[in-house]
Amino acid sequence: MSCFKAYDIRGRIPDELNEDIAYKIGRAYATLLSPGRVCLGRDVRLTSEAFLKALARGLNSQGCDVVDIGLCSTEQIYFTTFHLGLDGGIVVTASHNPMDYNGMKMVMEQSKPISGDTGLKDIERIVIEEAFGPQTGGGSIDQVDTSDAYVEHILNYVDPSKMRPLKVVANCGNGCADPILQKLEGRLPLNFVKLFPEPDGTFPNGIPNPLLPQNRSVTANAVLEHKADLGIAWDGDCDRCFFFDEKGTFIEGYYLVGLMAQPFLRNEPGARIVHDPRLTWNTIEMVKDAGGNPVECKAGHAFIKERMRLEDAAYGGEMSAHHYFRDFAYCDSGMIPWLLLVEALSVENRSLSDLVEARVARYPVSGEINREVSDSASVLARIEEKYTALGPNSVDHVDGVSVEFENWRFNLRASNTEPVIRLNVESRQDKRLMEEKTAEILDLIESMG
Repeated sequence: MSCFKAYDIRGRIPDELNEDIAYKIGRAYATLLSPGRVCLGRDVRLTSEAFLKALARGLNSQGCDVVDIGLCSTEQIYFTTFHLGLDGGIVVTASHNPMDYNGMKMVMEQSKPISGDTGLKDIERIVIEEAFGPQTGGGSIDQVDTSDAYVEHILNYVDPSKMRPLKVVANCGNGCADPILQKLEGRLPLNFVKLFPEPDGTFPNGIPNPLLPQNRSVTANAVLEHKADLGIAWDGDCDRCFFFDEKGTFIEGYYLVGLMAQPFLRNEPGARIVHDPRLTWNTIEMVKDAGGNPVECKAGHAFIKERMRLEDAAYGGEMSAHHYFRDFAYCDSGMIPWLLLVEALSVENRSLSDLVEARVARYPVSGEINREVSDSASVLARIEEKYTALGPNSVDHVDGVSVEFENWRFNLRASNTEPVIRLNVESRQDKRLMEEKTAEILDLIESMG
């Protein structure tokens, strides 16, 4: 089924995903895992409430009780699942996908992810074959509000008394962020300038996806207009937040990973910090300088969470703006990172540009560049062959191929869900070298079609 992806479910409405399929997914989830109680929640999309109800019917039909937390961010499903000791959780969301899409993200007990390697393919098979367990019925639905407990939990990561009264532009993108921001406002000494706070599934201001350069100007301009200290923008289901400094400059997620690790390493010297292999030098240096142990892991939330559990890592981060926390059941959060950053800016009495500009200059990066190709495997093999022949310091295959020379490195990897390869290049204090090597590799890719 085309709506089943590597890590979650996403599909066009109604041909790839609809209420009937949602109902069957609920039955298949219960058939596979035999859960007693499962948490359900939804984003703001116009079809999300109907899909949640269909999921609940499917779960109930198999005798599974449902805890419905209603409109929420993805991470509130993670929180509710581990906070209430439930057997699993499903959030209905398509995050930053186009208007005519919806989807689901699933976890099992302790908010462990369900992906292609941990049950999602089995759920797909059960739906296709309609190999459901007996319809015992009798499952209940309880409406539960865990938002206050969730807010208390995320505030444990910081000390609000240390925060200065910073002015913060908060671009909610008509998604799920503002209901939580409202609860935080009275607890924090911050002055929020909110953009598009109303949850609205018609997305009158565009789909909230701050990774797209064309979507960044509204936040950047508001930072400058209001002379704010910081800008924050969330994606549609709020499991990622993106930052803008006081100059309105968008900060690449890569430079936040080493920064976010600092408070955990102060509290736990020698702690393990998990990072992805796309861009690494800045993170490795900052973690080691702070007395931590960097651990490289294949990109993707399922892989990061699994490795964090294996290593008992205190924190993990990806350049894609996913940040993971051990005390948050090793799950990613789009709220904890900005709280940590505001505290850091306050305690150090420094601007965000002051915190990151030296790191950007030390390790300039290309940013992730995507190219459509007809045969990802052959392109990766030919690029690896060419650059391996030049005598690099190292070549690894943690995720795609990473080739490292003395003053520059690159990672090239294939997408799990589309005929695309993704390139990241970085250098040591040499922006021109980074740009030259980026153009060189892209020319090679394009010459291969």
